[in-house]
Amino acid sequence: MTREPLTTSEIERYARHIVLPEIGGAGQQALKAARVLVVGSGGLGAPVLQYLAAAGVGTIGMVDDDTVSLSNLQRQVIHGTPDIGRPKVDSAADAIARLNPHVRIIAYQHRLDESNADDVLSRHDIVVDGSDNFTTRYLLADTAERLEVSLVTGAVGRFDGSLTVLQPWKQTADGRQNPRYRDLFPEPPPAGVVPACAEVGVVGALTGVIGTLQAMEVIKLITGAGEPLVGRLLMYDALAARFETIRYRRSETK
Repeated sequence: MTREPLTTSEIERYARHIVLPEIGGAGQQALKAARVLVVGSGGLGAPVLQYLAAAGVGTIGMVDDDTVSLSNLQRQVIHGTPDIGRPKVDSAADAIARLNPHVRIIAYQHRLDESNADDVLSRHDIVVDGSDNFTTRYLLADTAERLEVSLVTGAVGRFDGSLTVLQPWKQTADGRQNPRYRDLFPEPPPAGVVPACAEVGVVGALTGVIGTLQAMEVIKLITGAGEPLVGRLLMYDALAARFETIRYRRSETK
């Protein structure tokens, strides 16, 4: 992929990135060339979109068929009170344009499903799962694996959150195949077993914590900085202010 040089304005905008040896000018050019899809522009998607746009990701796709409602604003900080009733992709696109005019936005104002998932995901290098339902999570995981697109997936509920990075077509340093999403969560829970956030609630700031961590993982994947959360599930307990990480592996039977 040909990487465009940074303009004078971009060099000034991203100066704090460029001075980092782990990113530098080459890493910032990689961010500019990257195409990242964010599924959901709500609680998790809001901080992901804001920080990826601020970081200079050149093309950001957004998938969301919902409109902004008053109850969203406690956690979906990319939207404001004047946006109530607007499509979320339009509201988020306007916010990103105000934040960084160098970012190209592709808005998909429809629900992701089996009829369009392959087409949408194949246009991007990395996918961020900010969805709020198991149907979309498993669809994203299965489609991203088949298309060999990196997936950063996160989830929140009440005061707890988690995230991991999936690249199941790649191998570990010792030659083992990276795990799949289904190695971590083999099957969706039966309908009604896991209540939605609308029923049990969620602290707004929690979505900011997990969404920001998802954005950080995307930046690491693009620039090659650090060690992504591949084969590791990072869990956050907000009430105890505690992070824990567990390792998981590819099932030998798959």
